[in-house]
Amino acid sequence: MDRLSDYLIFCNMDNTLLTAKEGIPSCNRTVIRLFTMMGGRFTVASGRPPESIRAALGDLQLSVPAISCNGSLLYDFENNRVLRRAALDQSQASIAIAEIMQKFPHIGVEVMAGAGEMYVIRANPYTHAHQVDEHLSGISCPLESVPDGWLKVVFAGDPETVRKVGQFAKSRYYGRSNYFLPTSQIYLEIMPSGVGKASAMEELCTMLGARREKTIVIGDYYNDLDMMKKAGYSVAVANAPSEIRAAANEVTNCSCIEGAVGEYLYKFIDRVTGL
Repeated sequence: MDRLSDYLIFCNMDNTLLTAKEGIPSCNRTVIRLFTMMGGRFTVASGRPPESIRAALGDLQLSVPAISCNGSLLYDFENNRVLRRAALDQSQASIAIAEIMQKFPHIGVEVMAGAGEMYVIRANPYTHAHQVDEHLSGISCPLESVPDGWLKVVFAGDPETVRKVGQFAKSRYYGRSNYFLPTSQIYLEIMPSGVGKASAMEELCTMLGARREKTIVIGDYYNDLDMMKKAGYSVAVANAPSEIRAAANEVTNCSCIEGAVGEYLYKFIDRVTGL
């Protein structure tokens, strides 16, 4: 007979678990606490650095380490330490940044390094909103002043500009050590090749001795898709794009802001325990 403790749930944060403006719906907090009290294992898989994840969760405790910076960091919040760090090829990323900044003079540029510290290379309203909405402290500096150990680069701008940056990046060759990843309509990121939420999920399962067929992923966007495909079961929230909903095993009735995660977890608890 299945037990809740057999399962490990990975939940995306923005527009799945919470919204930047409204935070985590109270029903999500309540049902996540119930799930973990009953033995279920719950964690987040996010593009956010640890500082931002901690601020958003508040007093909500994770059962296991988190996937941070879209998979570049595995972070243990219980012991406040980085378990694994993946770094960009800085020379290749620097060339891409320089060309994109020249081609698109209004695009915002951020580099996350170290344990997720954010360095703002070019500020714009979108980088400012990023800092405010995700409770991030940023350091404004030229690219050459960013310390080694880059985790990812974030280009931030209006949806049309970000789309054009993505098209431009596809037309250029910046080596094979990094890749471009759209993470929302207003963000395009550079990530280390072979690194993402899916690879981080597999690594964390290995660390914990968790069976992949007992993993569940809840997500809403294209950067969740690989992780959803590799999980034992996948759930898309109602506000996800149609392609993400079509790829999921299940779609919630509620949107993120209505408490989609709480809706799914409550049904899952009932399904497994029969209570």
